[in-house]
Amino acid sequence: MGEFELIDRFFKRAARQADVGIGDDCAIWTPSPGHQLALSADMLVEGRHFLSTVNPRDLGHKALAVNLSDLAACAATPRAFLLSLSLPRVDEHWLSGFSEGLFTLADAHGCELIGGDTTQGPLNVSITVMGEVPAHQAIMRSGAQVGDDLYVSGHLGDARLALESFRNTLSLPQTVFELARSRMERPEPRTALGVSLRGVATSMADISDGLLGDLGHILKASRVGANIEISLIHHLMLTSGAWSCPQELLQRCVLAGGDDYELVFTCHPTRRQHVESLSVACGTPVTRIGRITADPRLLLLNEDGSVLPNSFSSFDHFA
Repeated sequence: MGEFELIDRFFKRAARQADVGIGDDCAIWTPSPGHQLALSADMLVEGRHFLSTVNPRDLGHKALAVNLSDLAACAATPRAFLLSLSLPRVDEHWLSGFSEGLFTLADAHGCELIGGDTTQGPLNVSITVMGEVPAHQAIMRSGAQVGDDLYVSGHLGDARLALESFRNTLSLPQTVFELARSRMERPEPRTALGVSLRGVATSMADISDGLLGDLGHILKASRVGANIEISLIHHLMLTSGAWSCPQELLQRCVLAGGDDYELVFTCHPTRRQHVESLSVACGTPVTRIGRITADPRLLLLNEDGSVLPNSFSSFDHFA
């Protein structure tokens, strides 16, 4: 099977939102009037971002999900994406599963594949996603204000738990492992919540490298600090109630685990009820975990007000 037959069989669809889709040298896409483009790109490399044993359907899902999470963090609505795929060989079974997972998530979010590239080489999946947001309504990292509440969506730490199990650094009950593995391999982008927070959240970022690291980007861009109440993070790991998770491990996974693809955002305290209503409407739990401070430090506070030493380091590709 050649390159163009591969594209036609597994990835080509009739253009729905694009003016010109797959089949020309460039795709042509016109954003809605009065909107700005939101663009992001992520690359997944075998052995670095995913294991060789991953289900190809799950990989197709995750490859797009991590990009949609970036759009959600800016409150942008997904519209289209480009796929660049490097394959060591043509494997029709693998391609069938990968494209199924990819398109199932794409269809759920109204996001259309409009172009890209394929080549032979080490397994590598790169996606550039395009969205749109009403002019001047994007939520950036730089808007956090002193006194704002600090929130996270969904659950944190389970993906790291699965990774540690794959590394054989700990042993998990099978039911706990399967739940943690699903969080690592099939994250759900919080698109609806991100879009609904337009005009409500003052700043936002997606949590890909760990809560403390990605929150740190908000604090740096906004020139503020934050206090996190440790007692409020204990239930954030979805699997923590299903087994006796050691306290130190729970904190490490939740605070610096990475691969969560949840949202961390800030809001003025007067918007608490509004945030709760949006959480219910979107079907996505949110948890208030602290507040923004004038002190530029990021402090972890115990219930008695004492400071927990911050020895947690988030993921860095080149560290």
